[in-house]
Amino acid sequence: MILSARNLTVTFGEMRAVDAAAFTVARGESFGLVGESGSGKSTVLRALAGLLDNWTGELAFDGRALGRTRDRAFYSRVQMVFQDPYGSLHPRQTVDDALAEPLAIHKMDRREARIEKALEEVGLGRGFRFRYPHQLSGGQRQRVAIARALIVEPEMLLLDEPTSALDVSIQAEVLNLLDALRRRRDLTFVMVSHNLAVVAHMCARLAVMSRGKIVEEMDTESLRAGAARDPYTQRLMAASRGYDRALAESFRALD
Repeated sequence: MILSARNLTVTFGEMRAVDAAAFTVARGESFGLVGESGSGKSTVLRALAGLLDNWTGELAFDGRALGRTRDRAFYSRVQMVFQDPYGSLHPRQTVDDALAEPLAIHKMDRREARIEKALEEVGLGRGFRFRYPHQLSGGQRQRVAIARALIVEPEMLLLDEPTSALDVSIQAEVLNLLDALRRRRDLTFVMVSHNLAVVAHMCARLAVMSRGKIVEEMDTESLRAGAARDPYTQRLMAASRGYDRALAESFRALD
């Protein structure tokens, strides 16, 4: 086990965005957090990444308890890829600048070789090094964001809806790239998504969240077989198969 959360609770004022969440992730596993918008899944990821300090409970990485702030050593082992490829890159930085920055922060050597290797790994050639974000497509920007996360050679990636802002035609390309990189580098993934099909493709296990709570954990074989126990998970699975007015009303009834 490389990651664990126990009784993780995150509050914003009087609102409890995450309510006593608990799960574990094995080394080399791809673990999914799935639920509707507002279910708390991205908040869990941000707490794991050290981007929030308003949480209570216990978080541990590789057997060591995590505090509310993270040091450089943590970020050399855990990196995050955000949902929006347009907002995650500085508009006045070239691709080369974006990739060189984490290398400088972590005092890594062989920077030229590392930058070229990182671009090659995500399917971009050296010709992209000195382009600006506005000269890239959405899919290319997300590939740069993935390269930036991988360039410090982490053990774990935290993926916050990494393809939801992309055109449907290129979502599968980026997902397949991530899956290939995980296998090649033996990475651990924690992936947040509202899309059950994405989680079924990428993850071995998943936790379903509703109103800040984890209502069910299951493996993807059970997901594909439709073997959900919790009523909310059953509705979510039915919703993923297409729009159904009665089903939409049943979600509304849970509010």
